[in-house]
Amino acid sequence: MIRARLKDALKQTEAQGRDDELAVLRLIRTAIRDRDAAAHLKGRNGIDDNEILDMLRTMLRQRDESIRAYEQSGRIELVEQELHEQDVIRGFLPPQMSDDEIDAAVRATVAACCAKGLKDMGRTLDALRSAYGPEMDLSSASAKVKRMLRGC
Repeated sequence: MIRARLKDALKQTEAQGRDDELAVLRLIRTAIRDRDAAAHLKGRNGIDDNEILDMLRTMLRQRDESIRAYEQSGRIELVEQELHEQDVIRGFLPPQMSDDEIDAAVRATVAACCAKGLKDMGRTLDALRSAYGPEMDLSSASAKVKRMLRGC
């Protein structure tokens, strides 16, 4: 599904002549092809959509790190470029849950798992991951679960 959306976006962007966006889309396509090749070496038939989503999230984190470095060195034009690339990448990710939605999901999952302390953190995070998948920022959820379970 993501591959088809990427292919359509590449065609449309190329036809419209938006070179800056086209470069990001080609970068995504190349990253997918590299991971597909690595999967083939392991005897798999390419990577699935969940692995592509993980790859896209990694690309976002890499750009966050670059933005911080560029801001520290005063390279505002590069910050703007990285922010634009992030916008293009986010276009392929499902909408993310808000902080309030994550709080509610964490409270409900901690209660459903009968989690009593930090020893139950892994089980709770696994339940969150399976219930909410790519819509939830698991690093944010992890911090919230840890805070909540420390209070138990």
